[in-house]
Amino acid sequence: MKKILLTVAILLAVCLSFPQQVWAFCGFYVAKADTKLYNQASQVIIARKGDRTVLTMANDYQGDVKDFAVVVPIPVSVTKDQVNVGNPKILERLDAFSAPRLVEYYDYDPCAPPLPIYRTQQEAPNVAGGGRRGAMSDQALGVTVESKFTVGEYDIVVLSAKESQGLETWLIQNGYKIPRGAKELLAPYIRQKMKFFVARVNLEEYEKGGYVNLRPLQVAYEYPKFMLPIRLGMINSKKEQDLIIYLLSDTGQTELTNYRTVKIPSNVDVPEFVEKQFGDFYKAMFTRSYEREGKRVAFLEYAWNMGWCDPCAAEPLTPDELRQAGVFWYDPNRPSDVFITRLHVRYDRAHFPEDLRFQNTPNQELFQGRYVIRHPFRGPISCEAGKDYLRKTRQRQEKEAQTLAILTGWDINKIRRQIDFVNVHVKIEETPWWRRLWPERNR
Repeated sequence: MKKILLTVAILLAVCLSFPQQVWAFCGFYVAKADTKLYNQASQVIIARKGDRTVLTMANDYQGDVKDFAVVVPIPVSVTKDQVNVGNPKILERLDAFSAPRLVEYYDYDPCAPPLPIYRTQQEAPNVAGGGRRGAMSDQALGVTVESKFTVGEYDIVVLSAKESQGLETWLIQNGYKIPRGAKELLAPYIRQKMKFFVARVNLEEYEKGGYVNLRPLQVAYEYPKFMLPIRLGMINSKKEQDLIIYLLSDTGQTELTNYRTVKIPSNVDVPEFVEKQFGDFYKAMFTRSYEREGKRVAFLEYAWNMGWCDPCAAEPLTPDELRQAGVFWYDPNRPSDVFITRLHVRYDRAHFPEDLRFQNTPNQELFQGRYVIRHPFRGPISCEAGKDYLRKTRQRQEKEAQTLAILTGWDINKIRRQIDFVNVHVKIEETPWWRRLWPERNR
């Protein structure tokens, strides 16, 4: 049986230790936890400045495209020139840029520590349809067609309605395959006098374009309230759903006002073997954090000025890519005026009864989900300081094991068996002090 998905959205170098105000983060990026970790994770981009919003909705539809339908509650009616079919690579770029990441450091030889390097200033790089015959008339159903047009491979209708039963009937009569129970979730939006942006695939245009996957839809509008309806998205599944929201502003972080936002656990040291199991680690850690918070929070996974990154899981978006993401205020003379907030929401009916409400803030605090592997020095040890180093490293490795168990719920003994613990009982062969002065002559 074909899966029918009603997508609902809204205006949906190893580096030394420098002072935090100079280098926020360092290390080599080696892996990231992007949306590919989650089955059918929905993605939405919201670029907003003042009352102006550009919403980009990714379509992760699976099934016959003729059965596809998207119903989006929007606060105002829109016309054809306010709708666009976007580039799916923009979502991939934002995902890669903002995904939680794994970085690695390598311990230096404790018997030959490097000379300190001092820096005084952090420099951020400059980035530059046809007719139909219904059983009841639109008037009788209380439905008004505000506008009707085709953009790319989508036929779009903007509707207003007086009651949810009439709107559900209209959608069914007009060939939209919507799940049962839609009217109960449509009702609150009708009471708020919201419009409904309804899209389905124009098969002729779709085949003509030779598309493999449905491209994202973009809607531009003006409205003072900043919100994202998610309740209609619960029609299709009784299970929890993952939603990744990329919020772009000209000021700073974007915050939720009606649900708590919690920073994902970050800046923790994890054992070396996690590099090969990073996806499993992140999923387990996220789920455990989600359960500990009572399943009623949004997680902040990334907050950063889009003019630079450290470490970079992907290069910052170019000016043209920012425009494609909906950043209408971009000024090449002020490339730092774009701030990204990445929120990860896992929601269901029981724990997220309200739609999401946001506000842009001037908060420029930087944050990223960042996990650190510290590779021990495993060369020959030739000084007493090295013996102390091995002891402390063994303690560090044990702490990493305990941290991993707490974050993920994994069995501590299984974790320990996967760790290559350093040998604290090595025999130290003392090197004459003058040989340490001229090491290149003794190779």
